[in-house]
Amino acid sequence: MKKADKIKRFDFTKKAKNPCFLMYAAKWIISWPDLEKRGYKITKTGMEDVKGPYLMLVTHSSMVDFNLMLKATHPAKVNNVMTIEGFRDYTEPLMRSLGVIGTRKFITDVHLIKNIKYCLDKLGNIFVLFPEARYSLDGCTSYLPRSLGKLIKILNVPVVVLKIHGNFVSCPQWNKVNKKKYVEAEMKKLLTAEEAKSMSADEINELIAEKFRYDDFKWQYDNKLVIDHPTRAEGLHCLLYKCCECGTEGKMYSKGTKLWCEHCKKSWNMDEYGRLHADEGDTRFAHIPDWSNWERACVREEIDNGTYYFEDNVRIDTLPNSIKFYKQGMGKFIQTPTETIVECTYYGEEGYRLVRTAKSLESMHIEYDYLGKGDCVDISIPDDSFWCYLSKRDAITKISFATEEMHKKATGR
Repeated sequence: MKKADKIKRFDFTKKAKNPCFLMYAAKWIISWPDLEKRGYKITKTGMEDVKGPYLMLVTHSSMVDFNLMLKATHPAKVNNVMTIEGFRDYTEPLMRSLGVIGTRKFITDVHLIKNIKYCLDKLGNIFVLFPEARYSLDGCTSYLPRSLGKLIKILNVPVVVLKIHGNFVSCPQWNKVNKKKYVEAEMKKLLTAEEAKSMSADEINELIAEKFRYDDFKWQYDNKLVIDHPTRAEGLHCLLYKCCECGTEGKMYSKGTKLWCEHCKKSWNMDEYGRLHADEGDTRFAHIPDWSNWERACVREEIDNGTYYFEDNVRIDTLPNSIKFYKQGMGKFIQTPTETIVECTYYGEEGYRLVRTAKSLESMHIEYDYLGKGDCVDISIPDDSFWCYLSKRDAITKISFATEEMHKKATGR
């Protein structure tokens, strides 16, 4: 028997549980005090006639999302999804006792669908889903899976959207210093079960995309939310990896409130409202998402003309279960316009090759300096996840953009 066959795998077939008393304790000890310190507001629209269990779709930018979600749904019981690294961080017994369901990112998971239906139909709870499946990179809506419309038709329950503002700019993933600023949320009924039944999956997807649209930097500027933290721009070069002045990649740096290109020496200052100002000359992109959208367009052009290619020697850890990461040594991460490849030694077996086609891989989970071990991408198969720590600087944002643009091209979206 191969060593890989002896490794315990995460059991996705286990039925979800009702949240235990610890969930209520967490609300009062952790969630509520955090919200009170920030100041917060939750506005509810059209919720008066939403009866019984329903599906809640929540925007995803930081851990404060969970606090606002718990406040908005209190005192009802809630089940939600978490990827298995969260089970590893907080222990599987605790997460299961809180009613949390485990999954892997960006794979087809029939057990998850069955568990969601069980929570709604049998437990009679609200089910909370973060459909973007990862934190936003630039404070705007991330990739929304096309399977969402089909899922909603299968579930046959009302659908509610919780759109949150202020959580991203308070603690973006490229700057993990939590500024603990004001946050607010809009909770709205999106669809009744009957309305969802009468619509096509594509029509539901279009409606979700419209109602899920957000831009946290714009919200910050419009509402004049002051974030005057002295290191608010640090890490911004991870997102804005390509200089908009000279087009050079991997030569951007940031410190304090400054962002600059080491190649052409152009520099910018990030003000207390999240806007960029060139120290000299014109400011091409004052609004940060405009810059990241330009980077995405550049990647899309490379994919369309066939010049996109990425290869790196990576350190690989695998996560087959919720217990621990397994070190697989060095390997290769390769991405072309049509596929994403991981080559490595897999539990002692040499020559392992994971291939995800552009059509099968909707998006990519990335982490900036994950657990202090470096930038990494996480790519999964049904029974394992490969965490690839890159040796090349400031590449994971481009990989994320490329994965989504490759998928759009492959599926004709």
